[in-house]
Amino acid sequence: MSGLNTLTIAAARDALRKGEITSVELTQACLAAIEAAGALNAFVHHTPEIAMDRARAADARIAAGEAPAMCGVPVGIKDLFCTRGVPSQAASRILDGFRPEYESTVTAQLLEAGAVMLGKLNMDEFAMGSSNETSTYGNAVNPWRRAGDDTPLTPGGSSGGSAAAVAADLCLAATGTDTGGSIRQPAAFTGIVGLKPTYGRCSRWGIVAFASSLDQAGPMTRTVRDAAIMLGAMAGPDPKDSTSAEIPVPDFEAALTGDIRGKKIGIPREYRMEGMPAEIEALWHQGAAMLKDAGAEIVDISLPHTKYALPAYYVIAPAEASSNLARYDGVRYGHRAKLAQGDGIVEMYEKTRAEGFGKEVQRRVMIGTYVLSAGFYDAYYNRARKVRALIKRDFDEVFAQGIDAILTPATPSAAFGLGEMADADPVQMYLNDVFTVTVNLAGLPGIAVPAGLDKQGLPLGLQLIGKPWDEAGLLTHAHVLEQAAGFVSKPAKWW
Repeated sequence: MSGLNTLTIAAARDALRKGEITSVELTQACLAAIEAAGALNAFVHHTPEIAMDRARAADARIAAGEAPAMCGVPVGIKDLFCTRGVPSQAASRILDGFRPEYESTVTAQLLEAGAVMLGKLNMDEFAMGSSNETSTYGNAVNPWRRAGDDTPLTPGGSSGGSAAAVAADLCLAATGTDTGGSIRQPAAFTGIVGLKPTYGRCSRWGIVAFASSLDQAGPMTRTVRDAAIMLGAMAGPDPKDSTSAEIPVPDFEAALTGDIRGKKIGIPREYRMEGMPAEIEALWHQGAAMLKDAGAEIVDISLPHTKYALPAYYVIAPAEASSNLARYDGVRYGHRAKLAQGDGIVEMYEKTRAEGFGKEVQRRVMIGTYVLSAGFYDAYYNRARKVRALIKRDFDEVFAQGIDAILTPATPSAAFGLGEMADADPVQMYLNDVFTVTVNLAGLPGIAVPAGLDKQGLPLGLQLIGKPWDEAGLLTHAHVLEQAAGFVSKPAKWW
């Protein structure tokens, strides 16, 4: 069977169980694809020996009839997840050489489910970025190109390496993390599915922290069904994570009934942003029509505090980042700057952090420290927390009125060129999160589904937002949208 690396998780699972292919063959196909795709800079730490060992173990489990859904499936792991004995740098120089002696809960659960780790994936440094241009490993590159234009494009951020790897068929799926849209935005930019679960659905233990009240792990896959399968392996309560919810994990795949008749889909009027490209607006209308044709009722709704979401997010997230990143000081692990004679511990901290942190991380740490300082705590941080509560209340009230899911654009544009925003005001880059940050602030599940191409031949995605803990319902709506959109386009191979 050729093109094994292009299989979906569901197709690979079925073929493995029938004995039509082996995990070793599947893993070898992915490793060969990775080897040939160096130009994408998606995989930054390669683990072929680990992959082959796990593939052989998976084949033995399958032969013994003990095969969970993910058994034998090759996946990529975002560099934010700690993996035992394998570099886990969060794409930062300050963690250079760090090889943890422990496994994150999510990757441990994937290992237990029989998934095969191919290696670690590129990302924005400490997950801070929307274009994968802040990585110490260099830029990850989108496998898509504009029609008739060879300009390298961003795969989005921060999970840019994960998105590029899945879109380019280097792995069947990948882990991502989403703090303000870092799963959904790169998924939309690369024409794949990206699911951000409810906050607390997946353990954060062993994931390098950015903003602890916002971060959430999730799957990045080719199809909605694959996202349902992978989420089932990743999710679950964890006694090591106090924010992990003691809520049973349903069979998400079994919930994909394809029936949304009578369901109410909300269209928030506040998401109709001034200056929104006509293509995004048209796609949004098409998505609503597709869901209506499937039997859903389209309802105009209001989320009045949406306009305050970005400012609130860019106060809260940097504040939490400044606290979380204080632990990187050059004392215990990672990079330590060379000191001059007479330098003390303060100089070591200063030089290590100046060398180890990139400019975007430094910017956010400084913003966070500022808004948490004695004179500005109430003026900025406490006010942002109150706005966050109002944003969550908006969603609660809408869902209380019987809305089952909310449909919005996933991004304000298609993928842009690497370097095109290098000289722009940082706020212009932050605007990439305009449709996604509300979901994190409210702790809700959200999913990006590829739904069409723009006039330059680049993928565009739509976002569905679900009720808390209702990933099953959200996935059902996303599955219907996916089937109606019929998105099957793939990037033309240039790498």
